[in-house]
Amino acid sequence: MNTTAVRRLLPQAADWRAVRRRPGRDLLAGLTVAVVALPLALGFGVASGLGAAAGLVTAVVAGTLAALFGGSNLQVSGPTGAMTVVLVPIVAQFGPSGVLTVGLLAGLILILLALVRAGQVARYIPAPVIEGFTAGIAAVILLQQIPAALGVQVHGERVLAMAGQAVAAFVAAPRWPSLLIALTVAAAMLAGARWRPTVPFSLLAVAAVTVTTVVTGLPTATIGALPASLPAPSLAFLDLAAVPALATAAIAVAALAALESLLSATVADGMSVGQRHDPDRELFGQGVANLVTPLFGGVPATAAIARTAVNVRAGATSRLAALSHAVILAVILIAAAPLVARIPLAALAGVLIATAVRMVEVSALTALARASRSDGAVMALTAATTVLLDLVTAVLVGLVVAGGLALRKIAQAVRLDRVPLDTGDHRAEEQALLAEHIVAYRLDGPLFFAAAHRFLLELSEVADVRVVILRMSRVSTIDASGALVLRDVVQRLERRGIVVHLSGLRPEHRKALTAYGLLPRLDGLGRVFSDTPEAIAAARAQLGRPVRAEATGDDQPPGS
Repeated sequence: MNTTAVRRLLPQAADWRAVRRRPGRDLLAGLTVAVVALPLALGFGVASGLGAAAGLVTAVVAGTLAALFGGSNLQVSGPTGAMTVVLVPIVAQFGPSGVLTVGLLAGLILILLALVRAGQVARYIPAPVIEGFTAGIAAVILLQQIPAALGVQVHGERVLAMAGQAVAAFVAAPRWPSLLIALTVAAAMLAGARWRPTVPFSLLAVAAVTVTTVVTGLPTATIGALPASLPAPSLAFLDLAAVPALATAAIAVAALAALESLLSATVADGMSVGQRHDPDRELFGQGVANLVTPLFGGVPATAAIARTAVNVRAGATSRLAALSHAVILAVILIAAAPLVARIPLAALAGVLIATAVRMVEVSALTALARASRSDGAVMALTAATTVLLDLVTAVLVGLVVAGGLALRKIAQAVRLDRVPLDTGDHRAEEQALLAEHIVAYRLDGPLFFAAAHRFLLELSEVADVRVVILRMSRVSTIDASGALVLRDVVQRLERRGIVVHLSGLRPEHRKALTAYGLLPRLDGLGRVFSDTPEAIAAARAQLGRPVRAEATGDDQPPGS
């Protein structure tokens, strides 16, 4: 890896020139984001299984490093709901040390992805897969909050089973204060977002219910004690013995961090004017953040679409906004830890329930469902797999199904059309003779594995002809399967005494046809032509004399 490749991933001078343009506006945007991010960071920390302090530490450390090293001027990073969905099973199986080890390994993987310039991959993920796993994540987050909202404690890896157990425990011994708190916070956030989107109703609602529980003495579980400062960095948590077992989980966390961060950066670009992110630098920044955050006891992080959107709407123009958001959260951690510790867990559950509801854009889902049945099916399958299995499996299943459906559509679009012969000669007798003994077919589209055999069946059925001209100029691509099938078609026709001419073959398609021996043989027989008129002239010259099938050998590729 040369030094230039590494240097391009490091912070650039242009990043800091942007910071000096409108510092006051960026600082105000950072304050706005911090107010919104505080309850989310606490809630996602609790939901991950490592506690509120871990969520707040993640927002501070990862938020700072991703802002410094990332590829977007507007991105805000920290703990997210999508990441907690992946982390909960890891906590259940390996404990807190497993989560921290996974975060560090994921950071290394993200840095490696940045070095090999893998940042462009996210643009190839179909919209139905993205919408499906977003809806699935929202459902999982909502189900995860049911125990805290009902004031009961249940544990497990499967959110559906855990939510069912929580409901059963609540029915057996209702805890109405917790349910009332959660519903109040969620309702305030959802109603407030429609009434005054710029007002941080999440923080206002959490503060109101916290004061109410303290004054009235309502019995409800709270966050508990928080550290009065950032913990010192340490490698004591690293579980080297579990690294092989955690490798798959680390790949899943890295894939999710990369996907969510690149999607969030794309959203930020679309919401702003003149801003464009560097996808490889973004992966590098998220890698550095996830490599360092576990040393302070934080959970794996990624860019947060909701907080990034708030940042853009608040007028942010540079990285100073995301940096100041992290600094403000650090001040809150140091100065207000005793107050934050008294926030009811049910209030944070209400915040996350409202967040889950707002994650789902009904208009986008209905538009996809109406666009085509296949898109709707991919979206529904991805969402269901997210809830029933896990996020990474859901994305893989969605990609495989979407890819298969796309190939099917492409294969169906490939056309083999019989076309009229325009020889430029208007003598009726010769035209009749040509029409009787020569036929030309035009191939449109890619000749590849998903479409090749249908082409074979169609072309092998031609009858009552002496010469077949295949017009290849509109073939967009030929893969190995397409070349093999084309060779088989030519051999089958020749066994029936039909001569095959190729016309308009593109230079880039010659390699595949040469590999299977078809092109050299037809070239040697003088049956490959630059254009169709030449092929027609050669066919006319053959009319009136017997056409003998040339020796073609067996049906195996050369060297097999």
